[in-house]
Amino acid sequence: MPGELTDAELVRRARAGSDAAFSRLVERHQAAVRGFVRRFLGSGWAEADDVAQDAFVAAWSALRTLKDPSGVRSWFCGIAWRKAQDRIRGSRRGAARDAGWLETIEVPAGIAPEEKLALQAAMAELPTDVRACVALCLADGWSHGEAAEALGLPLGTVKSHVARGRARLLKALGGSDDA
Repeated sequence: MPGELTDAELVRRARAGSDAAFSRLVERHQAAVRGFVRRFLGSGWAEADDVAQDAFVAAWSALRTLKDPSGVRSWFCGIAWRKAQDRIRGSRRGAARDAGWLETIEVPAGIAPEEKLALQAAMAELPTDVRACVALCLADGWSHGEAAEALGLPLGTVKSHVARGRARLLKALGGSDDA
């Protein structure tokens, strides 16, 4: 389109403080960045959008480090690549922490190893907020109030999460929730 600014000119203007120029760069390249991140992570658009957003925020802060302004798209994708790798590493660390925590669960005497594995698998399948409530209240003996305060959740939410989590864990062990 005649009069359309080049990436290099938009970068120059953004470096001079133009939010509009940087916004135009993001508009121009966001589909490529989001698509790349989505394919790399193998996830949905929501996670790709989160990572792309993180990448664009980081790019705005680091715009002065861009060596070749005409290569801004590949620079954006490089930042997104690193952000996506950070996301994967964070997920792996979280999974390792969860696995480590599951290994510390004290199962009452008389429960067979396969039931302990079923319990661990059931815990891993709980949504994260439910798992946190169950971990604090059932595994660590916290009161619902203490868990609510620590997690920043309403007391009623913690109580319902614990009840639902307990029911799912009991079902995984083949028990009933008659209590």
